[in-house]
Amino acid sequence: MQNSTPETRYSVEAQFRTTHWSAVFRAGQGERKEAAAALNELCQVYWYPLYAFARRQGQTPNEAEDLTQGFFAHLLNGNFLAGADQEKGRFRAFLLTAFRRFSANEWNRQHMQKRGGYRPTVPLDAAWAESRYGAEPVQGFSPDVLYERQWAETLLDEVMRRLQAEYLESGRARLFERLEACLSQDETACRYTDIALELGLTEAAVKMAMQRLRARYRALLREEIAKTVGSTDDVELELRHLFSVFRS
Repeated sequence: MQNSTPETRYSVEAQFRTTHWSAVFRAGQGERKEAAAALNELCQVYWYPLYAFARRQGQTPNEAEDLTQGFFAHLLNGNFLAGADQEKGRFRAFLLTAFRRFSANEWNRQHMQKRGGYRPTVPLDAAWAESRYGAEPVQGFSPDVLYERQWAETLLDEVMRRLQAEYLESGRARLFERLEACLSQDETACRYTDIALELGLTEAAVKMAMQRLRARYRALLREEIAKTVGSTDDVELELRHLFSVFRS
């Protein structure tokens, strides 16, 4: 992954005040409603790594679902700001720390409720989560390492979802479908000639479209990371960490 250009970094800094995790930090200045909405949106995207963490710790599918939903009920309806320490910097770390604390200190007592007693605060697709968990190579990974990997994969999935949505909305669905695979390939592995013939474009036009797709992917990746860290300085650090977890 290339380093950000000055233009990219300026764009991130200019928009950073409106990112989700930054909004949570600002809640101490009286913007609690904004913070609650920002935190809720983050949780809706990044709930699965916590579910996988609970499963890897030995919880059954039903227990993991209850634990995750109970945690979000506590987090979103309680005094979540008490733990939102800006010095910690990353939503990823905050979320796991808070989840551990909830599991250790409150779950046993709250689990005495009838199963399903929590009013859903974040929509969890338990069937999808269990299907994904069962298909993934989780053996050999500690719960912490699995959480990091699932976090990274969820973040990349969200970036790809946003990228695809942009292309669909602009009427370029077919172009995206043909170029998507090239994002994870070396430049020399992409068969631009075949793609050009299929789409009725010149090879030069396809190569230009690929360059734009890669650039937009990088921009969206940094935007998504910026939502989950506490400062612009953390964006590049988190980006490097994101790819390091796949080498562990």
